[in-house]
Amino acid sequence: MSYRTLDIYKMSFDLFIKTHPSSLKLPKYELYELGSQLRRSSDSVVSNIIEGYGRSCYKKEYERFLVFSHSSCDETIGHLEKIILLYPDLKEHFEVLRNDYNLLGGKINNYLKWVRLNWNDGTGKP
Repeated sequence: MSYRTLDIYKMSFDLFIKTHPSSLKLPKYELYELGSQLRRSSDSVVSNIIEGYGRSCYKKEYERFLVFSHSSCDETIGHLEKIILLYPDLKEHFEVLRNDYNLLGGKINNYLKWVRLNWNDGTGKP
């Protein structure tokens, strides 16, 4: 098994690929402020899933990185909400991303609960 088979990985990677070019639609003066924060938090969602999976033989480590991923998802949602309010002309596009990240956050949370209940420490397997 690989992290690539996880639904949360597939969804977070797909959203990152959509979010990155979307952030470049912001006004030029926002590209290195809010745009950069959005790109980094979106990347962090994916990266923490990958890194956590690499440590999955240690249940607590895996849980910790899933929590980081969930937190980065929340951060991404916060950046998207700022953009929606600050740039009404981009609202529709960024609302779709926000809704997708809200869904992803729920999926990460559910997966984290599953890991806590089913993952065997030391084996890296349920």
